[in-house]
Amino acid sequence: MRIAVLGTGMVGRTIGTKLVELGHEVVMGSRSASGETVTAWAAEGGERASAADFSGAAAAGELVFNCTAGGVSLEALEVAGAGNLAGKVLVDVANALDFSQGMPPRLSVCNDDSLGEQIQRAFPDARVVKALNTVNASLMVNPGALPEPTDLPYCGDDEAAKAEVAGLLESFGWPGEHLLDLGPIGSARGMEMYLPLWLALMGAVGGPGFNVRVVRG
Repeated sequence: MRIAVLGTGMVGRTIGTKLVELGHEVVMGSRSASGETVTAWAAEGGERASAADFSGAAAAGELVFNCTAGGVSLEALEVAGAGNLAGKVLVDVANALDFSQGMPPRLSVCNDDSLGEQIQRAFPDARVVKALNTVNASLMVNPGALPEPTDLPYCGDDEAAKAEVAGLLESFGWPGEHLLDLGPIGSARGMEMYLPLWLALMGAVGGPGFNVRVVRG
């Protein structure tokens, strides 16, 4: 599959590299297709990895990952182009973190809205699935690094889109029985508001290499 990864930060590069390893053709999108980070990643990724600007990447991808910083995701997706996203599964990995008042960051969207919902409203013809925003980049693509299975939530309005994303997540190493479908895109509110707790847990356990598991009674 040809997959577009929008965003060249740690999350975008980690997901893009994993997708290439799995045999997908990956176009990484940035504001400038000639940026140092994206061109270096494409050069290291081999023949299945390439670079483009946001619009070119979104046009080329059959499926799109939004790995841009949450505060600028809507702007970046506007540049990518509504027409280039129409009809495609759009996996939103971003969190709307506000660092303007220092650490820890606050959420710029919360309570009665979420970034995932904002993206779905702004791009109604895209099939938005919120996923992977509740774990750090390395665990996104290597959940087996933890000594026991943990759970990963996801949500979205399109059932077929969620099924396709679940298949990708399983290829990343997430066991199907540990993928938790939280229902429609409105559940992105809870997934995104988990981030303040995640940050506190990171401080308590001494690093980002952790996740949670739902134990059923």
